[in-house]
Amino acid sequence: MLRLVALGLAVFSSFALYVVLTWPDVATLAENPPQTTAFIERARSGGVDVDWRWVPYDRISLELKKSVLVAEDFSFFSHNGFDTHEIKIAAREAVKGKRVRGASTITQQLAKNLWLSPSRSPFRKLKELILTRQLERDLSKRRILELYLNVVQFGPDVYGAEAASRRYFGTPPGELNREQAAKLAASLPRPSTWHPGVSSRGYNRSVTRILARMEQADWLDRLL
Repeated sequence: MLRLVALGLAVFSSFALYVVLTWPDVATLAENPPQTTAFIERARSGGVDVDWRWVPYDRISLELKKSVLVAEDFSFFSHNGFDTHEIKIAAREAVKGKRVRGASTITQQLAKNLWLSPSRSPFRKLKELILTRQLERDLSKRRILELYLNVVQFGPDVYGAEAASRRYFGTPPGELNREQAAKLAASLPRPSTWHPGVSSRGYNRSVTRILARMEQADWLDRLL
């Protein structure tokens, strides 16, 4: 029995040491862009020729920043990484047996894209929670948004605003107009099938919905 306990402790200690040694250095992102992300490496390991280029925050159009916020995380500037209102709504829908809509904030999505996997395991969710807290503690909101816009997937092999803007519209991200920005933001939930150029009704409805929300979100301008 003692041997089993000792073995269990040794395994746990080894696992804990591995987690500590491989834990991301979140604070370094305050000054340095990431060299890659977990999702990009996952795509590359599957043979995908990823299109990804970094672009600074001030070279991304206000329209794209706003469209992404109204589409993915309206409360981004007022929460601490977790939108409790959206979590409660998702929980109620799950109890009623309805399809649960996404309740993840931009900060949570950033943590997942940078370092985690699509898995829904409890351990992965715990890592996401801790990393989300660290991102909110160590980085400004604008830096978090800058990182998100640079690493998120906008198409089957397209990551980040720079690559997406040039791929779909032949223009740098700083020159995107409102409709173009909405089309990119609408691709975020399903980038493999929803992106500019597709004829999906669901995608087109999402574009229309984002444009309508942007009309009511001029107050975001002063925060961006």
